[in-house]
Order: sequence, then structure tokens, then C-alpha cells
Amino acid sequence: MTHKLKVGAGLVAVVAALGVGSAVLQKRAVAAAAGGQAPRFEVNPLWPKPLPNHWVIGNTIGVSVDSNDHIWIIHRAGSLEAKETYLATNSARCCTPAPPVLEFDEEGNLLNHWGGPGQGYDWPLSNHGITVDYKGNVWIGGNGRGTAPGATSKKKEGTPMEDQTSAGGYYHDNQVLKFTQDGKFLMQIGKPGMSKGSNDTENLRLPAKLFIDKKTDELYVADGYGNRRVIVFDATTGKFKRYWGAYGKKPDDTNLGNYDPKAPIAQQFRNPVHCADVSDDGFVYVCDRVNDRMQVFKTDGSFVKEAFFDKNTLGDGSVWDVAFSKDPQQRYLYVADGANERINILDRQTLQVVSSFGDGGRQPGQFYAVHSIATDSKGNIFTTETYRGQRVQKFEYKGMGPAKADQGVPWPTKK
Repeated sequence: MTHKLKVGAGLVAVVAALGVGSAVLQKRAVAAAAGGQAPRFEVNPLWPKPLPNHWVIGNTIGVSVDSNDHIWIIHRAGSLEAKETYLATNSARCCTPAPPVLEFDEEGNLLNHWGGPGQGYDWPLSNHGITVDYKGNVWIGGNGRGTAPGATSKKKEGTPMEDQTSAGGYYHDNQVLKFTQDGKFLMQIGKPGMSKGSNDTENLRLPAKLFIDKKTDELYVADGYGNRRVIVFDATTGKFKRYWGAYGKKPDDTNLGNYDPKAPIAQQFRNPVHCADVSDDGFVYVCDRVNDRMQVFKTDGSFVKEAFFDKNTLGDGSVWDVAFSKDPQQRYLYVADGANERINILDRQTLQVVSSFGDGGRQPGQFYAVHSIATDSKGNIFTTETYRGQRVQKFEYKGMGPAKADQGVPWPTKK
């Protein structure tokens, strides 16, 4: 009898263990199946072509691809060092800042350029993020703290602001801007210095990135470096629609302190909320950058699931930006990780990493703070780098191949 009880207890224990581990095993099985094949890329070291007029670019903090497969980037001229811009002060033959907005074709030729302060709108102190919508309109955000009227500032306008969080004080860039592709101003949502926080429906607070859902003509704003939310507007009228925080809850601006991977999971987003992109099947993928996580929602703000990536990453965090693969099912998510200097390739259904590429460094295919990511109709990837990275790169899609956990630097293969 005792022996039978022991056998029975053993069987119960085994079954329980199998039950507890089944979800983990299932995830591993799915990841392994997906890991059989994964998208492959090679960097194009000759893209883009050299800029004219001795132009150079600074922190490059946004990239988007339009319906013509033209690549748009935005950078911060004010982030360049004095020795990079001697020509601007007539101190030497080279160089001078390029205009903030640059448009390239697939071959890397510069097609158009514009941007900066003008009549009728408030250009950001520190522009951040660029999106070309399905109608061809160009949207821009900003994360400049600035200085309250009447106060004095010791900070150079346009200097890097990637690491700033909502520590209180003054917030200047509380607006997003809409232009034509030739730089004609169309609309502004929000006013500088007017934000009342994460529950203000009229203003943003240091908005990081924008996404326009062509099915509903709605503007999704990752808001941002000052607020802790996703907010949605009508993309034509600018009318407020809805907003939400982490887990679909009402956002709370209480300072959470520094991220600690050993602490209980944060119930609010940390700053910055760095992306909010909508898939074709109607899910919103939100980059909670410093919390090392991505949260997924329905378009009404209902929470679906979350996943963590390199959870022990401190500092700038591991989830910076996302882009979708160009197959009809958008099977893969490409996630820019500017701290670990790589692009993670995720199975979109499971959020499991099936492969990655890149490494830290200055050579083509390497990264220094890879910040933004976009894909064209052919499946090619374009990335930009902030801080002293100061560039845009093209990674050409080479089809599917054996999935390595780490593909390393995707250098071109010899012909």
C-alpha cells in the first residue's frame, strides 16, 4: 500500500511538473520551429551616397519609408560638435549641418531636404521621430525640455536628449507637426510648454514617435519622454480619440525611479514610451524602452500580452523601436535595441526572438545606439543611430535562411 502511494504521488508530481512546464515547452517548441528559418540581411556599405554642400548629420532619431519606397530621416543639427561644423562659422572649408529632414531614393540619392522653424507652427527644440503616412504627409515629434520663459539655460539647443526622463520641471516640446512632402505646414497638435501631464488630452509631452493607421485614419503617438501613455487622434482633424497607459490602465505620472530588473514588474510605463506601431491585423506594439519590454494592445487600448528582452539591460533599455516584415502576415517583428547594439528578429505571434544581427562599432553593419527602424516594400531594413552614431544604414533583404541565434555583423557575402 505504501509503495502504491509513493508511485501515485510520484506520478502526480510528474504530471504537475509537466503541466507547469508545458507553457514553457510550447514556447520553446514554437521558437525552435520558427528558428529553422529566419529573414537574412546584408548591409549595403555604399548606401546612402555622400551628401552635397559639405553637409553632415547629427543625432539621427527617425526614419520612415513612403509608398514610393523613398526613405526619410530626421536629425538634430544642434547635436553636432563645433569641430564638425567649422564651415558654418567660416572657420574652415568643412562642414555644415544638413537640413533636418532628408529624403533619399532606394539608390541612396538625396531627393529633397527641408525643415526648421517657420511661420504658423512651433518647430521642436529637439526633433524626434519622423513618419510618412499613407497619404504622403510627413509627421514629426520632439523631446526638447527647453527652459521655462524667464529662466536661464546652460544647455545648448539641440543637444542629445535621448536619456532624459520625466523628472519634473519644464517641458517645451508638447506638440506634433504635420507637413506635406515639400515641407508645407498642415497641422499642429499641442502647444509648447502647455502639457498638464499624462491625462491631458490637448497636449503631448515630449512625444517620441508617430504612426498612422490607414484603416481608420488615426494617429497613434508614443507619448513619450515626458508622459507615460499612448494617445490617439484623428489624423485629419487632430481631434482627440482615446489614450491609455501600461496594461491599458489610466496612466500615472508618479516617478517610478530607476529600472531594477529584480523589482516587481512596473504597472506603469517608464519614460520614454518610444514607439506605438499598429500591425495590419489591428494590434498595437508599444516600446516601453527602459523597462526592457514590449506590450501589445488592441486598438481600443485593451491589453493583450507583453514580453521582456534582455531584461537585465539598464541605462537606455533594450526596446527602442519596431518595424514589421513585409510578408502578407507580417510574420516577423524587427526590434531595434540601441543598448545591446542589435536588431532582434521576433516571431510576431509568440514574441520569441528567432534571430538577431548587428554588433557595437563604427563599421557598416555595426551600431552605435541604433535608434529607429523601418522597412520598405521589398523587405529591406533601414536604421538610424543617435548620440555619436549619426547615420542611416540600409540592410538588404536576402530571403529566408537557417536561423542563427546571433547572425553577427551582416557583411556582404563575396560574389
